[in-house]
Amino acid sequence: MRQYNNLEEPATRNECVIASLCSDFNGGARHKNFCLLSVIIGFTVGLLFGIFLPILCLERSVNETRVSNDAAIRNVFVNNSFKIQNATPPPPPISFLQPDNTLIEDGIYWGYRIENALPEGYLEEKHDAWTTYVRKGVAVKLQNGCGRMQNRLLSFEDGRQGCVRYRQNTDQIQGELFSFYLAQILKLPNLAPSTVTTVILDSPLWKNLENDIAAAQWHSNRPVVITQYISNLDSSNIPAVFKPIERHLNKFDVFNMTGSNVNVLDNGSVIKNLVELAQWSDLIVFDYLTANLDRIVNNLYNYQWNVNIMDAPAHNLAKKLDTNLLVFLDNESGLLHGYRLLKKYEIYHSVLLDNLCLFRKPTVEVIRSLKKHKNVGHLLRNMFEKRNNPQVKDVLPSLPEKSIKILNERIEKVYNQILKCESMYFDSNRT
Repeated sequence: MRQYNNLEEPATRNECVIASLCSDFNGGARHKNFCLLSVIIGFTVGLLFGIFLPILCLERSVNETRVSNDAAIRNVFVNNSFKIQNATPPPPPISFLQPDNTLIEDGIYWGYRIENALPEGYLEEKHDAWTTYVRKGVAVKLQNGCGRMQNRLLSFEDGRQGCVRYRQNTDQIQGELFSFYLAQILKLPNLAPSTVTTVILDSPLWKNLENDIAAAQWHSNRPVVITQYISNLDSSNIPAVFKPIERHLNKFDVFNMTGSNVNVLDNGSVIKNLVELAQWSDLIVFDYLTANLDRIVNNLYNYQWNVNIMDAPAHNLAKKLDTNLLVFLDNESGLLHGYRLLKKYEIYHSVLLDNLCLFRKPTVEVIRSLKKHKNVGHLLRNMFEKRNNPQVKDVLPSLPEKSIKILNERIEKVYNQILKCESMYFDSNRT
């Protein structure tokens, strides 16, 4: 019969338990040492496992959270209900009442009350007057101002002023000029009068500015765009309906702003806000067509890193304080530079258009015509040929065929968005 010898009394109860577990190994000193070594190794492994496993799990959780947050920040503008094929319109959020038909016509157009309240802005007559003035004008001073780099503020002898856009790269001059021409085709009153000319030192316009031109490091015989200086401008913020929580504009959004109480329309601030939104609807269409990178797309793209950027003023957009006209500034990235970067930025260009279902009827009529006739390239080139002298055409190319092809594709995209909105929000009970 096997006999177990008692070990020495352990110093603690835990050691007693350990010793009893180890007594099965013949109770010898060698087995005791082996047992103690096993306990130490087991304790060490357990300690390391207990420390590093939570750390690894925490790191994995943090990484997953970071990826999730990055995706959420990127997709907050990209994921939207209107991209679902054959989507159905959302139900009215308050009741089955429709917005006042003086505010919304046919469910997708701004009504006559809003159209009549729009500021006059700048249309063809003012553009022609500015072009004639610059051609006959005599400048007396060229100084810093009007934005970045080599732009300058030009003063004429009668006190009037203009902003001169000078660039080493002529495609930015083309972008500014042809975006301006496109706005005229669309009948948008929101771009200040502009014209293109060349820097020729012995011409009446530039003859007094040789030293100022040298200080600006301009080269002679280069094309520049001269835009009428607009005073009394303030910054313009992005409306709440285009921020992440909402990011859409349709007739029900207008109803939420006005409700069923017609007396609210007597409040001038309500009409003022709707007039501004009507101008924003034109801005969204215009910036989509031109693929402008330097305005709202700038805010959308940088939202990934700065969630407060949508509360900041929109880039290159101003409001004229005396008339509440939105002025679309600095369009040089349109039609050329912006088109080259569509692969990277198209998702941001599309997000506002895909959620826009209120349009100005005059803008829609032009879009329908351009889509039907596919003549936007002819119209733009014809304006360029008729409005500019041989000196300008010698140094500034017309809009390339590739840009015209892309512009036609984007016109069709806007047209399809209008059709989609008609199918979703058309008011069959219109009067």
